[in-house]
Amino acid sequence: MKGNKHIVRFGVSMEDELLEKFDKLIHQKGYTNRSEAIRDLIREKLIEQAIEKDKVCFGVFSFVYDHNVRELEEKLTDFQHENFNLITSTMHIHIDKDHCLEVIIMKGKASELKKLTDKVLSFRGVKNGNLVLTSV
Repeated sequence: MKGNKHIVRFGVSMEDELLEKFDKLIHQKGYTNRSEAIRDLIREKLIEQAIEKDKVCFGVFSFVYDHNVRELEEKLTDFQHENFNLITSTMHIHIDKDHCLEVIIMKGKASELKKLTDKVLSFRGVKNGNLVLTSV
């Protein structure tokens, strides 16, 4: 049953040294208990697996570019229109008189999203960028 969530308790055994390191980590990250941290670690691993299996996921691609580079803004706009089926939303921010930050939200197979970001990063004038993938 999807909507009906039951909490199941189970035990985990580990060495003292590993548990100490885990407790320090969860304290640094602000978890209130070990269960929350373990649940997040499991979710993170499941997301990694979905990405590795090339399932549909969401991507947040942010990149900085020099808006003075000739025809770059037109190239970026054309590129986004050509890939409208994968692009959900965009946001544009002026960093300073020469640079802009673009954020693109995408949905598609992980390999498709990686291919899109690699293409944009290859454009002359794009300084740097980062793709973060996630899944449900």
